[in-house]
Amino acid sequence: MARLAQTAGLTDVQSEILATVRQFVDKEVIPRAQELEHSDTYPTDIVEGMKEMGLFGLTIPEEYGGLGESLLTYALVVEEIARGWMSVSGVINTHFIVAHMISRHGTPEQKQHFLPRMATGEVRGSFSMSEPDLGSDVAAIKTRARKTDDGYVIDGSKMWLTNGGSSNLIALLVKTDEGAEKAHQNLTTFLVEKPEGFGEVAPGLTIPGKIDKMGYKGVDTTEAVFDGYEIGADKVLGEAPGKGFAYMMDGVEVGRVNVAARACGIAIRAFELAVEYAQQRKTFGKAIAEHQAVAFKLAEMATKVEAAHLMMVNAARLKDSGERNDVEAGMAKLIASEYCAEVTQDSFRIHGGYGYSKEYEIERLMREAPFLLIGEGTSEIQKTIISRGLLREYKSRS
Repeated sequence: MARLAQTAGLTDVQSEILATVRQFVDKEVIPRAQELEHSDTYPTDIVEGMKEMGLFGLTIPEEYGGLGESLLTYALVVEEIARGWMSVSGVINTHFIVAHMISRHGTPEQKQHFLPRMATGEVRGSFSMSEPDLGSDVAAIKTRARKTDDGYVIDGSKMWLTNGGSSNLIALLVKTDEGAEKAHQNLTTFLVEKPEGFGEVAPGLTIPGKIDKMGYKGVDTTEAVFDGYEIGADKVLGEAPGKGFAYMMDGVEVGRVNVAARACGIAIRAFELAVEYAQQRKTFGKAIAEHQAVAFKLAEMATKVEAAHLMMVNAARLKDSGERNDVEAGMAKLIASEYCAEVTQDSFRIHGGYGYSKEYEIERLMREAPFLLIGEGTSEIQKTIISRGLLREYKSRS
């Protein structure tokens, strides 16, 4: 058992789940990640293995066929999976967020309709807030749902859907005419069921081909174009128009813990590769790990891994307790993603020229780590969230 990134106070069930996932990652994910990533191939067999393990239903309540585990358990599972290949953790991230939103805010009918099939992986979720011109200003959403006698008609374009082609359920945030003065109170979340695949997958809904990315290969990232797409009013999450922004933000808080966990997983792997290579590679008659410059670098990397892991665990435990965790989730996401980029780059430097070769795993991690600096909100957005929360808590009385 490695010393780094250990979590105190886990139950026997949690420890058993993590041991099983780690064994799966070591046996099924790490040996295949390089080939699948370089060819940008969807990891179908690995996904089927995760279905068999019950990972798609990890946090779904037992009454709906899931395992009913905590956000902490899920975050630690994601950390293990991302250590093997970040794209695999991306396959279940959006699914988990959508399941969380339905579990927390869905109607009894929506829960019964979706959650049992989500627990088995038969239904797989993606979620969509961003648009081509949107950036971080969610309240400026242009995609609109117009009320009709039979439900709604949706028009507009969405961007950056992880699992956009491979999912068959989208949690979609759009603008509706609620008459509210505040822009975010005119946003509604719809549960859009669709076939898997690309092209015009349903009347009025087109999923163009995959976006070609620098890293984060294998998992599909797409647009979604709605043109006169008709949907029933019963597909409004919670049957509550105008509440979509609050529901999405609840999901994003969970997503930020997930991104922090992914960053921890990549950083752990980058450290593992560096410490192994540093003990094998020799210069001037001794292993480079024995040179103080490299030894100090390994010490700094390990400290960053440990700090990020502890902050991620704290944010997950706060969310599980029912406490507000927007500041802590933002802090965890900020520090974990920044440290991940730094640790990965340090590992790359320790590898020297070999790190630039596609034969070495660190080359892949160097392309994956930057994604975490922008996923679920950039570092600058996290700083905005953190500072607002701190000013709310430490409000001046003068």
